Amino acid sequence: MHDLLTDLQNWTGQNKRITLARVIKTWGSSPRPTGSTMLINAEGQLSGSVSGGCVEGAVVKAAKGLSENENARQLRFGVSDEEAWSVGLSCGGSIQVFIQNADFDNDAVWSTLKKNIEDNKSSILISSLEDGLNTNTLITEDQEVIGDEISEDLVDMADDAYQQRAHQTVEHDGKQYFIQIYPRKSLLLVIGAAHITVDLVALGNMFGFETVVVDPRGYFAQNISFTSPPSQILEAYPSEVLDQFPLDAYTFCAILSHDPKIDDNALEILLPAKVGYIGALGSKKTHAKRTNRLLEKGFSQKDLDQIHAPIGLPINAKSAREIALSIMSQIIEVKNGGNSTKY
Repeated sequence: MHDLLTDLQNWTGQNKRITLARVIKTWGSSPRPTGSTMLINAEGQLSGSVSGGCVEGAVVKAAKGLSENENARQLRFGVSDEEAWSVGLSCGGSIQVFIQNADFDNDAVWSTLKKNIEDNKSSILISSLEDGLNTNTLITEDQEVIGDEISEDLVDMADDAYQQRAHQTVEHDGKQYFIQIYPRKSLLLVIGAAHITVDLVALGNMFGFETVVVDPRGYFAQNISFTSPPSQILEAYPSEVLDQFPLDAYTFCAILSHDPKIDDNALEILLPAKVGYIGALGSKKTHAKRTNRLLEKGFSQKDLDQIHAPIGLPINAKSAREIALSIMSQIIEVKNGGNSTKY
């Protein structure tokens, strides 16, 4: 919801009603994916979208019909082929939308969610999908649970959804819940200040990542010229600084130094962590040597299977810029739930 934050900030502080509409299920070629969000304020103004324009009017009408007694509802819409074409799709589909009143001024769940988005902190929102009920629980990145009490099973489901980077509708004790992930900004960790690093950092910045370069070799770290600077450049071995960063499903790591002392040092930290992606530069022969070194240090083959090596999608890249493009393409594929090709 980072893209809606400015409107949300402008609309809060006035104790006026805001309705939150979220896509909780899709079928067929739906216009917007699960998790897509739209805000509707008391004056009927919109921020965001749940269908690219197909059903927004009906959602607003339903939102106006919410009351204190029924302040949450599920809506289901079929998107016709004609409507789908109008938003750039080849065929129609169906979407299920959950609307609920959200008090971002006074309610602890919603105000904390807004604050976490502002502070670039992750949250998981769990909402009951029973019509008429508006019960919500927020789990912060510090594992604080705010709002309605939920079972440990639901907490575990929420953690699984976070690790999978996927919003989910789940069933527990005969009731349905929607788990929505509000992650912090994705982190691109680049180990090694190489020629490829310049273009990879530029692409990371372009696609909204926080970009951090780690390289203990002062000459490289100090003298590489970035067209689009990273958020941080750290002159240190990975083992000295990686504990400063959240090594979770929203951290994506590219190992580029081509120096085993640096690359292996990073991998020894990253492989046991639950990071979203690890890719390592080098040929198949280079990676075989890397694998043998890490096996001798006690890592399992299952651990090593996490590494995308040679790094990047197989687009026959030649130049540093093309290699950076192949790496960023693979990271985006993995981030968005694809099963990236290893070659």
